[in-house]
Amino acid sequence: MFASKEGQAVPQVTFHTRQGDAWVDVTTEELFANKTVVLFSLPGAFTPTCSSSHLPRYNELASVFAEHGVDEIVCVSVNDTFVMNAWKADQEAENITFIPDGNGEFSKGMDMLVDKEDLGFGPRSWRYSMLVKNGVVEKMFVEQEEPGDPFKVSDADTMLNYIAPNHKLQESITVFSKPGCPFCAKAKQNLIDKGLQYEEVVLGKDATTVSLRAITGRSTVPQVFIGGKHIGGSEELETYLA
Repeated sequence: MFASKEGQAVPQVTFHTRQGDAWVDVTTEELFANKTVVLFSLPGAFTPTCSSSHLPRYNELASVFAEHGVDEIVCVSVNDTFVMNAWKADQEAENITFIPDGNGEFSKGMDMLVDKEDLGFGPRSWRYSMLVKNGVVEKMFVEQEEPGDPFKVSDADTMLNYIAPNHKLQESITVFSKPGCPFCAKAKQNLIDKGLQYEEVVLGKDATTVSLRAITGRSTVPQVFIGGKHIGGSEELETYLA
């Protein structure tokens, strides 16, 4: 059973990061001192659950965490800095600070280093999240020791519910668009005017017209989805928001 580190200081570790063309050492003191930080740690960059669920949701909710006093969201994995940088670029996760725990020193100091030799991974971090204030762990959510890769409590929504239990999340919004489309621009501006965040799926880059027709039954853009419901085009969105 993994022991909680609540009430304890985080391990003192120096991370070797690559920023541009230069090596930059980042210490835990720099990361956590006089700040409120949400940290989540996971088994590996580019792995399925980490890429499809764990990281994207923290990135999506970053502004909400900021509203409730979180200064920074940090993702830690036992990977080298080049892998972490490539993963950040691939995920377009600009709201997250990626920290390479290449030697596993931080994970070991947290008593979260586990053996993944059966997968050919070697030592990796167990999946967990924590709220750290001025270098001291206030709250930890550690996945239960179960076979496989459990992902039930270290997610962004669980952490946000702890920090701001009364916050009502905005429903997820996706806009299918294409470059140069004035109706797409109008739809996106309507969402911005309402203070609503949205994800944009660009035809030709993220999807095709075939994909759009298969999902919506239409081939014109924009096509807007809110909370899993197909709203329609620009005029239908305007009516919905009114």
